[in-house]
Amino acid sequence: MADRLDGRVALVTGAGSGLGRAMARRFADEGAAVMCVDLNEEGAKDTAAQIAEAGGRSAAMRLNVTDSDAVKDALERTDQELGGLQIVVNNAGVASPEWDLTVDVNLSGVYYGLVHGAQMLADRGGGAIVNIASVAGLNALVSSGVALAEGEQPPPDRAAAYVASKHGVVGLTRQFAVNFGQQNVRVNAICPGYIYTPMTAGTTEIPEGEAFLQALHPMGRLGQDNEIASAAAFLVSDDASFVTGVALPVDGGYSAR
Repeated sequence: MADRLDGRVALVTGAGSGLGRAMARRFADEGAAVMCVDLNEEGAKDTAAQIAEAGGRSAAMRLNVTDSDAVKDALERTDQELGGLQIVVNNAGVASPEWDLTVDVNLSGVYYGLVHGAQMLADRGGGAIVNIASVAGLNALVSSGVALAEGEQPPPDRAAAYVASKHGVVGLTRQFAVNFGQQNVRVNAICPGYIYTPMTAGTTEIPEGEAFLQALHPMGRLGQDNEIASAAAFLVSDDASFVTGVALPVDGGYSAR
């Protein structure tokens, strides 16, 4: 694999599992040193250990992305421990019907990574930020197609907080891209379709649920975490040097319907 990120330093939130782990490992495979942060510290340490075992350079720490000061401290610690920070991935997220929790993690958590991270990168000469949004940041979502119990359907507002938070992530991405474009800081978002991760396991482990989600994608399948990691590696590399303010669907055609 080409060392497109050789010598660079990245921080990835939500790196303890799923998409965050896949992106952290991909960045390391391409030469970056990676700070793996997660509310689940053991998960973050496990990802960092996997990177180290493969010959990469990594570190790990616990981080609650809803704490603005803690996010700033994590960015500064990454800069100090691994070298000059050049890449930030705001990935940590939840899928919950609870409004305050979802907005705090999915939207405020991304905002803190942007407001502290973008300025830090600008002060150090530039860099790249990737925010993980969702197809729910571009479209409304439909029911999972799986009844909660016989004759019972999900409440109509079940996805409202998630959709609102992810639309907000797309908006923040565009705004920070405009604000920092002349300071050599590129800011983009990835909008995944449904991916096989721990977050979707509750639906995909049910045959009718998996079939329903597959049918939403014109390619007729769900995505793999490495497919999101590939897109992220492109966006933070010099191959995307003229790309900023983009909300990139990686969704098997979901948003084209």
